[in-house]
Amino acid sequence: MAGTPLIAGNWKMHLTRAESVELARAVAAASTGLTDREVMIAPAFLSLAAVKEVVADSPVRVAAQNVAWEKQGAFTGEISPPMLQDIGVDMVILGHSERRHVFGEDDAMVNRRLTGTLQFGLSPILCIGETLEEREQEKTFTVIEEQLRQGLKDVQSDQMKQVVVAYEPVWAIGTGRTATKEQAQEVHAFIRTALADLYEKTLADAVRILYGGSVKPENIDSLMAQPDVDGALVGGAALQAESFARIINFT
Repeated sequence: MAGTPLIAGNWKMHLTRAESVELARAVAAASTGLTDREVMIAPAFLSLAAVKEVVADSPVRVAAQNVAWEKQGAFTGEISPPMLQDIGVDMVILGHSERRHVFGEDDAMVNRRLTGTLQFGLSPILCIGETLEEREQEKTFTVIEEQLRQGLKDVQSDQMKQVVVAYEPVWAIGTGRTATKEQAQEVHAFIRTALADLYEKTLADAVRILYGGSVKPENIDSLMAQPDVDGALVGGAALQAESFARIINFT
């Protein structure tokens, strides 16, 4: 396992500001006293400032669900890195399959966001993963390697300490289907090898690789027992205080 395990909750387009504050308060309470793992939550943009305030005295980190690459400018609908930094947000999820498949963001766009993020000192979580069709055609490793290579284009070795990678098989997101612990470990091990090829082994061993895709209280322990699974990026189960608390407190 690389570094401190990270359990991240992606709230997607859910929860009002008041609901976000209530859930954030519960997550902060569930994270009290945890020193051997990190907890992160990613609310919608409109709730970021309020949530950051609520968890200020806790170990919980707050991330955005996307970010632009410029300091400012004519980019209607976008949020800049300095805007996030202004409210104390220092992490951002990039390249999530919904951004890729629903909103058409390709590897070049993801890379542009990621390199811009790093220039401003934010820590990106780079999401990669194959569709069901790609898995059935035995293209998983080809797709993963290409997304990794293109997503990290022009990222220097010294910047990689800020980067987290999240493997999210598209066929397992919100479907109730989860990669088996063996499937997850196989792809995570491949990602680590690919990172060693792109950079070098010591660096690859230090990069945290999260698993995402129908992570639940019922499967978190077996997933986290895998040698190359360094945490989880949780969707639906992160929206319920009780289930996310159980995931945070994996054994």
